[in-house]
Amino acid sequence: MPVNLYIYLVGISNRSAKLLWQRLWVVVFSSSLLLPNLISQPAQAQVNQDCQLSTTAAQTKEKLRLLALKGDRDAQSQYQKLVRQHAQDVQKCRNRTWPKIQAVWLRLYPCDIQPGIIDQIMDRMVNRGYNQIYIETFYDGQVLLPASDNPTAWPSVLRTPGTEKMDLLSVAIQKGRERGLKVYSWMFTINFGYTYAKRADRESAIARNGKGQTSLYVVDNGSQVFIDPYNMQAKRDYFQMVQQVLRRRPDGLLFDYVRYPRQAGTDSIATKVTDLWLFTPATQEALFRRALNTKGLDLMRRFLSKGYVTAGDIDEVDKLYPQQGEPMWQGRIPPPQEKALLPATDRQPTLQVELWQLMVAHAMQGILDFVALASYPAQQLGIPAGVVFFPDGNQMVGQGYDSRLQPWDRFPSNLQWHAMAYATCSDVSCIAEQVQRVISAAKPGTKIIPALAGAWGQSTSTRPSLEAQMQALRKYAPQLAGVSHFAYSWQYPENDSDRKFCRLR
Repeated sequence: MPVNLYIYLVGISNRSAKLLWQRLWVVVFSSSLLLPNLISQPAQAQVNQDCQLSTTAAQTKEKLRLLALKGDRDAQSQYQKLVRQHAQDVQKCRNRTWPKIQAVWLRLYPCDIQPGIIDQIMDRMVNRGYNQIYIETFYDGQVLLPASDNPTAWPSVLRTPGTEKMDLLSVAIQKGRERGLKVYSWMFTINFGYTYAKRADRESAIARNGKGQTSLYVVDNGSQVFIDPYNMQAKRDYFQMVQQVLRRRPDGLLFDYVRYPRQAGTDSIATKVTDLWLFTPATQEALFRRALNTKGLDLMRRFLSKGYVTAGDIDEVDKLYPQQGEPMWQGRIPPPQEKALLPATDRQPTLQVELWQLMVAHAMQGILDFVALASYPAQQLGIPAGVVFFPDGNQMVGQGYDSRLQPWDRFPSNLQWHAMAYATCSDVSCIAEQVQRVISAAKPGTKIIPALAGAWGQSTSTRPSLEAQMQALRKYAPQLAGVSHFAYSWQYPENDSDRKFCRLR
């Protein structure tokens, strides 16, 4: 007993001392009962205006995660409670805060199968106020499926001996949902990857232009391979892969690279038929089926082979098929009868332009048809699907078109529109302009979720911080369904490189 307390007790009556001891005992005993409860109660999370958790709450959760990894059962229990509480806190905040959906793009690596890594990544995203996460599932010619359960045309991301049964996608979906995150599978689409090009039995599926080039040789890094969207084998391969991904029941699918290759220099603009990816058997067969009479088919063949038709070609076709009127193909509105009787020299300019427009439209339609096929299994299951695109990927430049031929303005409104608003300028004006262009083109009811590039609290000479970009979009486009951020690797570059280059033993 402390000396000062003993002296105090001696100086008072026995009855008073007894009462004092009783009171002290109640206080001490009650405190001992409360202490474990205080420890086991999760720290009350604080969220800021961006729905981000406080540093203290995030640190507490991380300490518990590390202790749990070492086998501390009490820490494991407390950690799980905190995970659930933070999920509720962030979702409540998102329900009352713009944007309702805040998502982040994430690529996983083989080393992420190590204990605790996925937990750490998901925790960080919750800490940052995210409620959706887009996991790269098919990219660079590999798929995030276990090697032991991968009947697709591509190798698995996890190929280290001993990891054959590791289902990283399923784990990520589960870990995300435990934290209140909706987990989407984000997949390359027309870009099948270099591994696909190495297969001799898939050579005819690779897109080819009129210069004798396949898509493999027009991309700087040589890793991207764009396929012919009309090729049945390519369609079957992709459809099967989508079905395998859907077996893991993600909360949604996102289709990226829904376009043709982006080319450099003068090749960035398609101005003639040889620039288009029309020179594979499947694409040409589908093209020629668009002819509505033999005259139309003959002129289509001539235009495809030469890149133009002459007045002489038109005269010759008229003589070969005198019983037919105007050359016809799908979408062509025939001119009045008197114009059909005009000399070929007068009709040639109009037919020349219309044939060029037909070729471009056919190339774009291949993209649209492929997206419809890819998204069908998800829609049958009631799982949301979306398309990822560049707002400037569909533009005309003079008489030519952006070489990507990305017809995003014709994507159906029942798909989510994920516009990559990556424009760079000294402020946010160019980003807001891109988003406004998408909003203007969308039909009412289209769910638009633009993707922004950058990092929290950091800006460069050409790219504002995520906060600044978000504030601008809230001002110019408050009706947006949500916003996503590219990417986790930009927010945690050191962690991303550590995971990317580590080796499993």
